[in-house]
Amino acid sequence: MAFFEETESYYVPYLRAHLHQFAASVSAASCEEGAGDDEECRDEAAALRLKMVAVAAILIAGAVGVAIPLVGRRRRGGGGGGSGEGGSSGGGMFVLAKAFAAGVILATGFVHMMHDAEEKFADPCLPAMPWRRFPFPGFIAMLAALGTLVMEFVGTRFYERRHGEEAAAAAATAARDDTTALLEDGSLSGMAAAAMSGDDEKQDAMHIVGMRAHAAAHQHSHAHGHDACDGGAVYDAHAHANAQGHGHDHGHGSEERPSQAHHVVVSQILEMGIVSHSVIIGLSLGVSQSPCTIKPLVAALSFHQFFEGFALGGCISEAQFKNFSALLMAFFFAITTPAGITVGAGIASFYNANSPRALVVEGILDSMSSGILVYMALVDLIAADFLSRRMSCNPRLQVCSYVALFVGAIAMSSLAIWA
Repeated sequence: MAFFEETESYYVPYLRAHLHQFAASVSAASCEEGAGDDEECRDEAAALRLKMVAVAAILIAGAVGVAIPLVGRRRRGGGGGGSGEGGSSGGGMFVLAKAFAAGVILATGFVHMMHDAEEKFADPCLPAMPWRRFPFPGFIAMLAALGTLVMEFVGTRFYERRHGEEAAAAAATAARDDTTALLEDGSLSGMAAAAMSGDDEKQDAMHIVGMRAHAAAHQHSHAHGHDACDGGAVYDAHAHANAQGHGHDHGHGSEERPSQAHHVVVSQILEMGIVSHSVIIGLSLGVSQSPCTIKPLVAALSFHQFFEGFALGGCISEAQFKNFSALLMAFFFAITTPAGITVGAGIASFYNANSPRALVVEGILDSMSSGILVYMALVDLIAADFLSRRMSCNPRLQVCSYVALFVGAIAMSSLAIWA
């Protein structure tokens, strides 16, 4: 009993002191150290006019950026054929656009979001303990990337299972309708009688012949698919057709062409990562009362939203959403930053962007967005395309894609000079 009393008397004050310190580090109290730069050029009327210009410019830039891939894909006829193995110029341009978008997203995660998160946690308004004693930005980004991996796996499986059940139910309904129609015509009874009177051995022989022909076709394309790029393309198409026509594949074609469910989940997670950062930068611009701060941000954030919208639009078009769903996702992206600016302008009179609480919340959200976008860029965009057989078998497309990737990354990184 004395041991517990001694332990309590030692640890309780220690824990209470650290809890008070942590509570003070996330308080909403004002911090004067970070407010000096904004006060040097304070003009609320001029700032409000610039915010209205920023809302219009960023809204248009984001809408145009996200619409270009969607409209371009639809004009080529939609679907996956536009970027399939046909090697058309339209498909090649779409691959280059995706490479450029991957560079944009990668630079957004590494250069913009991670840098913003590190600035927030290193702000002098936050106490050194615990915020500067531990690398919170990288740690939170790592957890977000791992969480994205789990979300992508679970979401893809759930989507595939749900739509598989819907497709099975639709196929059963269609088969039942066909059977009813045949019974009404009287043709099914004749077919059944002919089948009953047939020879079972003949049916077994025909089934064996069909199985051998199917296996020979697979063996032929397998023999050529790993030796030549053309054979590989034929094999992938053959395996993909068998997966749709016979309800199975042998694990080859599905690796080369991710399922639609995967593209759907990727586009939704990507939008979540982009939108969270867009709201933060909109709020940051909206609460500022300094025209000197807002003026360079208008052009920089317009290009920022255009590039991010272009990247997101490419993923949405590849997911092959219905028109309304694609329009809803594009609209939601386009309005996030303008909405953040509007909300920020409304709360500018009492919101303190330099308070410890605001700094911690923004730092956590920026770190999470960074981890999500870096994972999506490297795994779902760059690795999926640059390690594919189509890319390795087309040196010209490969070189152009690398150029587009680096141009996108450098162009987005250069905007960090202003925003």
